[in-house]
Amino acid sequence: MAGDPTDTAAPGGPARQSQGSLALYRRYRPATFAEVKGQEQVTEPLMRALKAGRVSHAYLFSGPRGCGKTTSARILARSLNCAEGPTPEPCGVCESCVALAPNGPGSIDVIEIDAASHGGVDDARDLRERAFYTPVSGRFKVYIIDEAHMVTREGFNALLKLVEEPPAHLKFIFATTEPDKVIATIRSRTHHYPFRLMPPAVLRDLLGGILDAEGTSWQPEALQLVIRAGAGSARDSLSILDQLLAGADEDGLNYDKTAFLLGYTDATLLDEVVEAFADGDGAAVFQAVDRVVEAGLDPRRFAADMLDRFRDLIVLNAVPDADSTGLIDAPADRLERMRAQAARMGQAELTRAAEVLSEGLIQMRGATAPRLLLELMCAQMLLPGASRDHTALLARVERLERGAATAAPRAAVSAAQASPAPATPAPARQSPATPAPAGQGRAPAAPPPPSTPPAQPAGPGASTPTPARPASAAAPESPPARRQPASAGPAAESAPPPSPAPSSPASSSSAAPGPVADAGALQRDWENVLEAVKPVRRVAWMLLRNASVHSLTDGVLTLSFAREGDVKGFTGSGCDADLQRVLADSFGLKVQIKAVTGASAQGAPGGAQDFPSSLTVPPQPQPQSPAPAQASGQPPETQAAPAPPPPAPPPPPEPGPGVDDGDPFDVTDPDASAGDDVLTGMDLIRRELGGQVIDEIDNA
Repeated sequence: MAGDPTDTAAPGGPARQSQGSLALYRRYRPATFAEVKGQEQVTEPLMRALKAGRVSHAYLFSGPRGCGKTTSARILARSLNCAEGPTPEPCGVCESCVALAPNGPGSIDVIEIDAASHGGVDDARDLRERAFYTPVSGRFKVYIIDEAHMVTREGFNALLKLVEEPPAHLKFIFATTEPDKVIATIRSRTHHYPFRLMPPAVLRDLLGGILDAEGTSWQPEALQLVIRAGAGSARDSLSILDQLLAGADEDGLNYDKTAFLLGYTDATLLDEVVEAFADGDGAAVFQAVDRVVEAGLDPRRFAADMLDRFRDLIVLNAVPDADSTGLIDAPADRLERMRAQAARMGQAELTRAAEVLSEGLIQMRGATAPRLLLELMCAQMLLPGASRDHTALLARVERLERGAATAAPRAAVSAAQASPAPATPAPARQSPATPAPAGQGRAPAAPPPPSTPPAQPAGPGASTPTPARPASAAAPESPPARRQPASAGPAAESAPPPSPAPSSPASSSSAAPGPVADAGALQRDWENVLEAVKPVRRVAWMLLRNASVHSLTDGVLTLSFAREGDVKGFTGSGCDADLQRVLADSFGLKVQIKAVTGASAQGAPGGAQDFPSSLTVPPQPQPQSPAPAQASGQPPETQAAPAPPPPAPPPPPEPGPGVDDGDPFDVTDPDASAGDDVLTGMDLIRRELGGQVIDEIDNA
């Protein structure tokens, strides 16, 4: 504990020179309760009790080492025996105050006992015999028993009666770091005051004032290392500072020399290691480990320093203004670099790295090969796929997203080339429709136009991209056969009213970049929205393919999902914020995103045609626009003929390559996603993340 050095001479004066050999924690020991820093929960009640005259006969001061227990006990004894006391502010000039000053000779009426060497029953008996003698010059005889937990049970029992009913002139002050070892019968007869470790901010002000009083120059980064090494103990911090000042040169307290002496990892090396982890550069990581070992540093210290850095990055990622709120204490230039590191890695990967380091530090205790354990920890952090827990899965997803964002320029070019490409399969998809004989056999059922829409959903999944893609290309692209039976009927019934739809798709595709007026226009432009979201965040794009526009009112865009899990994944991972940003930047639509579940979304093919019936332009008629264009010279029967064949044939070929193809997931290849539109649930997880179904539970 240390305090204001007002009771000593100015730096360089005679008193200071005569005390040059004194340690800093003795030279700057507080003399009054007002000088005690960081222990207001103890000093303020004691000062009020002294002022009111309500002084107990026994006190118990407990707390970590070096937090001011013994110093406060001496100040209390000084306040009790002051000529003007008992008083919370000793006069400092009377005989008792001078004798009990921090550097005074001491008083015969204040006896300090080290319980570590005087804790037996014989010592307790001797104390009990001498306790009844009245004080020589002071008002009270005060016994300060340091390390009270070292007193044996027999010794405490020998003191029990004396502590319970002492003479009027006798006061006891017990100081201990382990109050639980003091027997309950003694604790119940004392006033217990718990001391605490000093906060870093208070300790920084204290050490900075002492350095200024010593006339020594210092760097804030170096002082931060001293505070960190002191771990909240004022005495430990002052001892470390005293050692550093003893070997300091004209530069004073320097960061490099402080880090080297205390064994901490240099901040520059930590920056290099974190950036290597962000880049997945294993060579740079293991070279850094080799540099640490070759420099003679402790691998466990290096791992602890990395854990501290990842802690700061996690907090900085969650609280961008953590520096202004006091959660992180670092220079401004380093904070900017740490912000960039946190943004490059992501919260899931940072959390997983911290967990790996925390578990590794436990295993490194007493390890015979600490370097090997450190390298294994680094290997686990570099390879999320080696672990099967949820944090590793999230880290892999974040890496995929970062890869998609990095490849955004290539993805944009590929998307532009992919838009006409789907048109080529359209004729091929039409060719199966040429079996007109089968269709003509159904001529009586063919004349009603409603039969055409069910046939056009020959790629029912294509109904999902149809509203946004050009008329002829989108329909055959992705057919989810599983949902066609449920949606074919309603789609066919809803097809006749929106006859003006064929004109609107062309206009929507041509006016895709413009602002969206209502839910219908947004639904027709939905494929363009998906293409804009795809390079920004792959996970959001995959989830939105199974969503539909429910409504757009009062600046709130409501999206309907077929499953509750899709809603949680969409909102819980921040995909709604990505969609909101894309709509504002690319389409001029500033809205709030709301995700819901509904039966309508489950019934729509692909989940892309679910919006209120008040909208007059549902996307389902969209498939009709290519049908008349392609079959303009053919009788209606040929348009109805494709209805029966497509439901069965399209699904097997399209999901087949998507699921059975063992090619790795390539976020930059648009063709790799051409057949993905039918992949949902476990099929999507199996393809994108390499998952494997162990068991299925029916939650219906």
